[in-house]
Amino acid sequence: MCNACLIENVKHHMMSRRKLFSGAAATAALGAAAGLAAARPAMAQASGRVVDLTHAYDSDFPTFDGKPGILFEPDKNFDPDGYHLFKLTIFEHTGTHIDAPLHFAQGGISVDALPVENLIAPLCIIDISAKAAEDPNATVEPADVEAWISAHGDLPAGACVAMNSGWSARMGDPSWRNLPDGTLAFPGFSKAATDLLADAGAASIGVDTLSLDPGNSADFAVHYSWLPSGRFGIEGLANLDQLPATGATVFIGAPKHRGGTGGPARIIALV
Repeated sequence: MCNACLIENVKHHMMSRRKLFSGAAATAALGAAAGLAAARPAMAQASGRVVDLTHAYDSDFPTFDGKPGILFEPDKNFDPDGYHLFKLTIFEHTGTHIDAPLHFAQGGISVDALPVENLIAPLCIIDISAKAAEDPNATVEPADVEAWISAHGDLPAGACVAMNSGWSARMGDPSWRNLPDGTLAFPGFSKAATDLLADAGAASIGVDTLSLDPGNSADFAVHYSWLPSGRFGIEGLANLDQLPATGATVFIGAPKHRGGTGGPARIIALV
């Protein structure tokens, strides 16, 4: 989720929150080891079924600002060079990708510095596909989180909590990104829900859409609260409907370019 003009409009909001979250990165790190410990029982009981949660990525993949997120330029060809090699030009926040705290927090944690313990986590999936079918800007609300906890028990420490809105099935159709008039429209989290998840000890959140915030968001409240707290997000997940609401372990292949604000990632679940 990157759009320079929109980000400029809400920069003041980020600055006003900086002091509030100055100690949050350390707080989030405290739960890292607990998250890995919580994932181990699920891995031990796993059936061995692996689900790829990553979309294939090319220059046609939908982006927030409509510009191609990745460009391929042949550098070597098998004939006459004897091997193939592409030069890639990539925007960090395109494809299935990670939003590191630095993306929306001055001085936040960069993607290479994410605690590795949080890159293997219990995966908790909140299904809002029914209401998303009625409202393209539907959001995960506290009631959805509370219903999940009522059905499945407390969130494991360090969990990755993912929203399944059913949007993955729209990939390849313009409606994955926008309405027919071009207006951005897709489900996301509400700030009230992510505040609750932070209090419950979640370390990351994920969506099967273009942004952690819904398409009609004017203030990116989730980006400006969740990321500065030292936690990270995953956007553009695939195949969440192939997994149970609880019991899977997610492996988050975060990129490690120094000082990065995020980047394309390979996300895999074991169940």
